[in-house]
Amino acid sequence: QVQLVESGGALVQAGGSLRLSCAASGLPFNSYSMGWFRQAPGKEREFVTVISWGGGSTYYADSVKGRFTISRDNAKNTVYLQMNSLKPEDTAVYYCAARENYARTTLTWDAMDYWGKGTLVTVSS
Repeated sequence: QVQLVESGGALVQAGGSLRLSCAASGLPFNSYSMGWFRQAPGKEREFVTVISWGGGSTYYADSVKGRFTISRDNAKNTVYLQMNSLKPEDTAVYYCAARENYARTTLTWDAMDYWGKGTLVTVSS
């Protein structure tokens, strides 16, 4: 059974930083690209970033480019999202997701194969 478990969500002030983690089990982690999505209150879920199987290729939504960094540790079956210069509009539930085929492009939720249950990030102004 595949499980993706996010952690690290918290309340943080604007301008601050936070690192999210997503621990994966039940799948050959280094054969899956990993992504992060988010859903703000009252808004549609949106793509944030994706990383390739080995971590050598990444792609970001314009809204987070230059502020967020995705990385992975295949030895630990974990993907990370480092979030810097946080803004109130970054407030959302953040989800990690896995996809067997890597695509360096904006992905839809339905394009992913597995999904976590999310972790809440709140950025206060």
